[in-house]
Amino acid sequence: MASIPGVPPPELPDLVRVEDRMSFLYTERSTLGRDSNAVTISDASGVVHVPAASLGVLMLGPGTRVTHQAMLLLAENGSTVIWVGEFGVRYYAHGRALAETSRLIEAQARLVSDRSLRLGVARRMYAMRFPDDDEVYGLTMQQLRGREGARVRACYREHSKRTGVPWGSRKYDPADFDSGDPVNRALSVAHSCLYGVVHAVTVALGASPALGFIHSGHSRAFVYDIADLYKAEVTIPVAFDVVAATPNDVSAATRHAVRDALRSGKILARCVKDIRDMLAAEDIEVDGDGREDYWMQTAEVRLWDEEGEDVAGGANHDDSAPAHEPEVPF
Repeated sequence: MASIPGVPPPELPDLVRVEDRMSFLYTERSTLGRDSNAVTISDASGVVHVPAASLGVLMLGPGTRVTHQAMLLLAENGSTVIWVGEFGVRYYAHGRALAETSRLIEAQARLVSDRSLRLGVARRMYAMRFPDDDEVYGLTMQQLRGREGARVRACYREHSKRTGVPWGSRKYDPADFDSGDPVNRALSVAHSCLYGVVHAVTVALGASPALGFIHSGHSRAFVYDIADLYKAEVTIPVAFDVVAATPNDVSAATRHAVRDALRSGKILARCVKDIRDMLAAEDIEVDGDGREDYWMQTAEVRLWDEEGEDVAGGANHDDSAPAHEPEVPF
């Protein structure tokens, strides 16, 4: 048999875990190429080499050109590529997932499809934001939304007082980014960066960005669920700090500050753990150093069976077995 042309992709155990990677990198008006195992980013100021295996998510802004070899390298190393608008505040598309198994997304679909199970997950998410509130698990979703709204408003006031940056309310026009005041623009950019990172972790683990528990009806509903866990800790204070420093370019300064905060705060590792805990996948294996290999699970194509046990795929099955004929309405 003739061999398949090209260099074979690395095995999953050879790749860097998603929680150990650099959170994200944003580039615009540049050309991406490949030099050995590094992605090259070229623009008018020169060329930068970025090890693909260490990159979590690459955000491609306007004016970006990508070679076939660069995309091949990123895909082989499980780096998520997201195409975004200027400043990173619009999301258009993303690349492949790192995970090959469907275990996590099946658990997610089961939880989101049952009203009581979904409510339990939503309450756990709110409990993470109110760790000292024992009443969370007895509140309705309407009551929880009210408490969350009050918490976020208090957070804005706190950081406005701390930094001296005036605060009125969260106002922004998605169609006109520049119409917002500096702190609202900084918040939009900061949240967008966080969404990109959470999206990358979600798809890398094999979960669905669309199947949310608190948010609903959007292709990134689950991304918004998870990102909300970290806004009060990361993106809101970062946005106020950046505006207080009065930089010439609020958007660029905010992206850099969020990247530093995500790297120093170990948010990637926490995000992996939080998604795993929210979806409660019991069959995740633990490796030799005590850390759970969230995506390095055996991906085996099997055939669904109505009796509850899947059967092996890739084989000719005997259709003469005397199993009962299920009553299927037509």
